[in-house]
Amino acid sequence: MRALISVFDKSGLDTLAKGLASLDWELVASGGTAASIAELGLQVTPVEELTDFPEMLGGRIKTLHPRIHAGILARREVATDLAALAEYGIETFDLVCINLYPFERVAREHGVREEEAVEMIDIGGPSMLRGAAKNFAHVAPLCRPDDYEPVLAELRASSRLSHETRRRLAATAFATSAAYEAAIASWFAGRESFPPVFTPVFEKERDLAYGENPHQTAAYYAERGGRTHLLARVEQLHGRELSFNNLNDLNAARMLVREFTLPACVIVKHANPCGVAVGASIEEAYEIALAADPLSAYGGVVVLNRAVSATLGGRLAEQFVEVLFAPGYDEVALEALIRKQSIRVLNDTERRKAESWERDYKRVLGGLLVQDRDWDVEDREGMEVATGEPTEAQWGDLLFAVRVCKHVASNAIVIVKDLQTIGIGAGQMSRVDAVRIALEKAHEHGHSLEGASLASDAFFPFPDGPRLALDAGVDAFIQPGGSKRDVDVIDAVESAGAAMVFTGRRHFSH
Repeated sequence: MRALISVFDKSGLDTLAKGLASLDWELVASGGTAASIAELGLQVTPVEELTDFPEMLGGRIKTLHPRIHAGILARREVATDLAALAEYGIETFDLVCINLYPFERVAREHGVREEEAVEMIDIGGPSMLRGAAKNFAHVAPLCRPDDYEPVLAELRASSRLSHETRRRLAATAFATSAAYEAAIASWFAGRESFPPVFTPVFEKERDLAYGENPHQTAAYYAERGGRTHLLARVEQLHGRELSFNNLNDLNAARMLVREFTLPACVIVKHANPCGVAVGASIEEAYEIALAADPLSAYGGVVVLNRAVSATLGGRLAEQFVEVLFAPGYDEVALEALIRKQSIRVLNDTERRKAESWERDYKRVLGGLLVQDRDWDVEDREGMEVATGEPTEAQWGDLLFAVRVCKHVASNAIVIVKDLQTIGIGAGQMSRVDAVRIALEKAHEHGHSLEGASLASDAFFPFPDGPRLALDAGVDAFIQPGGSKRDVDVIDAVESAGAAMVFTGRRHFSH
């Protein structure tokens, strides 16, 4: 049996080479791989001895040779293939182990020159890997160090790899090659926001117990090429495995909490915030966020942007929380939390921000809607005061409200008082219904609406929504503006002596 090995990443190479040698496999290797195997004290045939041709063009040409590719691609059941091998004295390969130049890593390095990135585009590696995968009926394509030991174990047990194993390895090989080519294509198209062919690549991080509902199967994938993702540098300290819905809610909460630099707490239920607050301390922020809508907060996902103190840990342990996410935990807090079996405790050690170029995807029937993420943080610059004169306190509440409103399902209304959400109307077909629900939520939990501020994710098409809020005590509004009836809406607010700000920017979220 004969193996061809050419790997940039030498992880596990000693295990593979020694394992194959112990099974009396002949080893053929290229350049640095051959040198590494020889250093292990193993017999290895360098590729140039096989091809009788030296490396050239600075290493660009070393494995692109008939003696290599014919040995990989020859069909053992086709007589003419075997005759051609015999005529030219070419031997077959039974296993091809390849991993590719680290194009993605080098291309992402700060200050890397274009020509340096181009040199990391592997040509021979993908060619050999794809050839072996195409001929998987006779050749095992191997490209992941994680697969070395399982392959060796099967060879030790039965001296050959099963058809099912070779087919599985072929699938991995083609997926690896496809992802590699996609990364290169994306790099070349980097200056084009929406290229003619869009090739995102995702790698499976974990299988999930089920999807949104128990009859749906599911998994979590992370996008290749990004610096960070939802579970990057996140350690689960306690609790059951995260579910599909846990992750969906966690994403919604993390996206919202990044809007704030002050101590902030976001509580999410079914992908919508039910309580959001900032405070002088993280303990205060949590208490205020919980008080916003304690009924909906039951069994929610709680995300904090400060570490959990012993005091806060004790308070959290008193509540039913599905997932708790924070950048650190006091030891006493963690001891209190892990006494509850139901809570999933996640420790966030990620300090990098998601990249601004990240796209937002929405799956549709047979296709994909792709857009820029709604990253921008709302501030006063560029906004227009349509009527009234908001106080500084009102400005604070208005900006807080519109930042939360971005992350509420449309049609969305968010009512805020003293940097606390007190009423949220989400996902309604009618904007006036969203206002009505937000007001009802505030009344339901005993919040006073006198002096409250209201944000709308899109313009008010009629003055009916603002009138409902004005009658309840709301005296400041923030919305995009742009309705044909803006004059009527402004008149209604102005006649009540309230203030209204136009942002000029809509924040639909469906």
